[in-house]
Amino acid sequence: MHKHIALLNRREGERHDEFRERWLEERAPLVRDIEGVVRHHTVVPTDPDAAEFDGIAELYFESLADLQAAVGTGEDEQRGEGGLPAVGERSAFVGEEVLQRDETGGDTDGLYKHSAFLVRKAGMSHGAFRNYWETEHTPLARDIEGVVRYHTVYPVDPDGAAFDGVAELYFESLADLYDALGSPGSRDYDPGKEVAAAAREDVDNFLAVEERPRLIGRETVRFDATDREGY
Repeated sequence: MHKHIALLNRREGERHDEFRERWLEERAPLVRDIEGVVRHHTVVPTDPDAAEFDGIAELYFESLADLQAAVGTGEDEQRGEGGLPAVGERSAFVGEEVLQRDETGGDTDGLYKHSAFLVRKAGMSHGAFRNYWETEHTPLARDIEGVVRYHTVYPVDPDGAAFDGVAELYFESLADLYDALGSPGSRDYDPGKEVAAAAREDVDNFLAVEERPRLIGRETVRFDATDREGY
């Protein structure tokens, strides 16, 4: 499954609650009419004041061709969802999602999600980054305490992508997320759980941690026309 992930930010002078109403009430319903979209998620930050951006919009397509026909490529990706402003140069990501773990049956509506937009360490090629992520880090992240679903998302165009990948961890509750990953008070958590701590230590081997935007939010499935068993 391919998806377009838009990192959304409110307009200058606009409050988060105003942005949220405009996004969810006015713009999000329009996505249903975009040709080729088979699933639509919105992710609203649990703590808007501490969040690095104001929301995430995810549009799923059966194929890359369908995605490109609907939202375009290159500069077209900078529009965000329904014309909403996005976050500077790093506003959107087009990738192929790979399911690494699932205890939800495909139903992510209402779950709490940690989305990390990954940037490789200086001096590392994208190929080396991906190989390490897949073979060394993903097996650790897959077993982080409390995770009920885990995706990795690989860019379809690594040379032109804003990020080297996206890691998406789902939890049943915000308490479970914080219990696994640690306090949300700092940009880089200090996990207390054994596997989560090992995964955090490992990220220094392949990520530029300070360049990694992320968001903790609650996901809403706006509509789903997929066969969930295969999702």
